[in-house]
Order: sequence, then C-alpha cells, then structure tokens
Amino acid sequence: MIINHPLLGPRDASEFVYLGDASLIDRPDWQGENAAQEFHDYLYLRDNPAGEHSELWFHEQGDRSWLVVTRNTLTHEISKVELARDVAKERGRSK
Repeated sequence: MIINHPLLGPRDASEFVYLGDASLIDRPDWQGENAAQEFHDYLYLRDNPAGEHSELWFHEQGDRSWLVVTRNTLTHEISKVELARDVAKERGRSK
C-alpha cells in the first residue's frame, strides 16, 4: 500500500505505524463534568467500519509526522491524506 504523504510524496506503508481511529485527536477535557465516562468511551469504544474510515498513521521510518489517512477498509484504497496537526486545527484543537 502506498501512502501519499502531504510533504514527502508517495511512501510505502511499511514506513508507517497504524495507530487507530482518527477520533483519537478528539481527546476529552479531563476537567469536564463527565470526564470519567468520556475517557472510558475515548479509550475503549471504537468503530470497526467496513468501508471508508479515517485513521491515524505515524511516519516512524521518515519524518515522524502524524497523518490522518482516509482509507476504504475493504479495498485499502486511500482517498485522502492530511497532516494530523492540520486536522486538529480544523477541529479547534491546538495540539
């Protein structure tokens, strides 16, 4: 599988480590009113979709960047690759 890195161009997937659902970017507020329940859900509840899904990938064998890869889990076709920091900023996250 080839991942088209936004900064470095096409790279083999073996350079990356899959880290899970891209919703991990949306870490709950630890001081929130329902923080315990929100962290439970954040840590333990995951979707396992058949079809298009946004995932976090880490470029371990390269520039060590975090990417959000939108991939079809049935065909492995990649439709979109973004820097995770850009996705976080779009979602109103600073980190």
